[in-house]
Amino acid sequence: MILFALVALQSCAPAPVSHLTPNAGAGPIQPNIILITAEDLSPRFGFMGDDVAVTPNVDALAQESVVFTRAFTTAGVCAPARSALITGAYQTSIGTQHMRTSMYDRVEGGIAYEAVPPAEVKAFPELLRAAGYYTVNDQKTDYQFGNPFTVWDQSRDRADWNARATGQPFFAMINHEVTHEGRTWPPDTDPDIHPNVANRARLNAQIDAQKDFPLTDPATVRIPDYWPDTPVVRQNLARFYDNIRLMDEQVGALLDQLEAEGRFQDSIIIFTTDHGDGLPRHKRTIFDSGTRVPLIVRFPDGYGAGTRRHDLVNFVDLAPTILSLAGVSVPEWMDGRNIFADPSPDAIFMAGDRFDEVPQRFRGIREERFHYIRYFGDAPVIPSLEYQNINPIMREMRRLHAAGGLTPLQASYLDAPAPRAYLFDTLTDPDEVNNLAGNPRYAEVEARLAAELGQWIEVSGDMGRIPERQMVEAMWPGGEQPETAAVTACRNSDGRIELSSPTPGASIGWGGESGESMLYSSPLTVQDTFVSRAIRYGYAPSEPVIIRPETLADC
Repeated sequence: MILFALVALQSCAPAPVSHLTPNAGAGPIQPNIILITAEDLSPRFGFMGDDVAVTPNVDALAQESVVFTRAFTTAGVCAPARSALITGAYQTSIGTQHMRTSMYDRVEGGIAYEAVPPAEVKAFPELLRAAGYYTVNDQKTDYQFGNPFTVWDQSRDRADWNARATGQPFFAMINHEVTHEGRTWPPDTDPDIHPNVANRARLNAQIDAQKDFPLTDPATVRIPDYWPDTPVVRQNLARFYDNIRLMDEQVGALLDQLEAEGRFQDSIIIFTTDHGDGLPRHKRTIFDSGTRVPLIVRFPDGYGAGTRRHDLVNFVDLAPTILSLAGVSVPEWMDGRNIFADPSPDAIFMAGDRFDEVPQRFRGIREERFHYIRYFGDAPVIPSLEYQNINPIMREMRRLHAAGGLTPLQASYLDAPAPRAYLFDTLTDPDEVNNLAGNPRYAEVEARLAAELGQWIEVSGDMGRIPERQMVEAMWPGGEQPETAAVTACRNSDGRIELSSPTPGASIGWGGESGESMLYSSPLTVQDTFVSRAIRYGYAPSEPVIIRPETLADC
């Protein structure tokens, strides 16, 4: 566990959730746990005080939940943030910080690769599987280290938790994509701008056809000072709000399904998003606009319903919290905390690195009030990315910038280099537009946060300090993906079958035609011939091996 020695901890969390233990001495139960996510969405919800957002279904769920008002991702972009969510470790500590590893071949001399985390790092759904859970995922992965077959029992569109064994608890992760950045492009966007436009136009038209409600009036949306207030900006933001309303309807349909199946009576339901809005100066930044997210947790017995928590929560906290709620031990290598039992930190951290084809590096520390960001490099805050440049707000800002029509604040995000430091008082400046870095009145605050951020960078083993090419060479020597060593088997003194792989950190599957059907977590009593296969995260899987129990030697 890195980090907590860096900052003093305060005991503002509630008592451990003993309500998950039905009676004294019986041990923790294993509740079903359902994690619902939406993409590219800040806290634009009625329950978070947004009076433009029409989100009655999520708002109603929030009324029955514990609401966390200061929840943040570790990055303002999906793949690094999702790698932190799924592992409970900062992406900068495990080598998954660049967006995306598969796009590094767009940088001169780079190759497409999968990151190789330290051997001990596992996705928390795999740890749940090892503890007896049935894990299902509604397709979205995006972890940066590949899609190891040991993480999920099912990972596909419309994954079915009802396929589990009778009485087996399940963990489900269900993703909603309709709020994604690419869904904000109007269907009539010029297809010559980018190859993805043509691919998305038909889908976005289908999304528009589902909007059988009054559309958001562009005159009602609030335009922050960091955007120009023009019809193009207002129309695109209004479209985004329409997508949010459609997402809320989709979540409502899911909640109706869960209630009909009895899941409200036996499941913990969590709702969040993968990072801030998929809009310029939000996504791909670590301002609050890029990292602050909604987070609600609903317990089946009504624990904490209607309460609002204001302590800092970070995405690395989700994995240890979910493991704890499931009664599963939290590994020491995880960076996060159980938000229902452990003290909250005085500060949390976030980071940004390469985005697609553009190298970048910045780091941030966020207290309840002050937010400090340090830039390393010469790129603008908003560099010119091919994909981001499709967005209508982005195109409007670049058009006005070329014509000298932006305010100094707005132009500053497009000009290079970015300021070396930002400091914001989020209490008086929630949009973070007044940079206090270098202000003598805040010199002590800035120095303190800069020192704490620097210490975190050192203690956490920030791999962003290493050139990506050097990091990739260490992970994939010679530019070749390493391969997991094949599974070996023997019989232990109890007569059960033990499986292993010489590759440190390898996870092992067994059963099915390819040896990937079930997770190996303890010796087997299987009598029939079966297939087994191993994989270490970021490595190629081993070749399947046929295991014939009658021929095994003793261990």
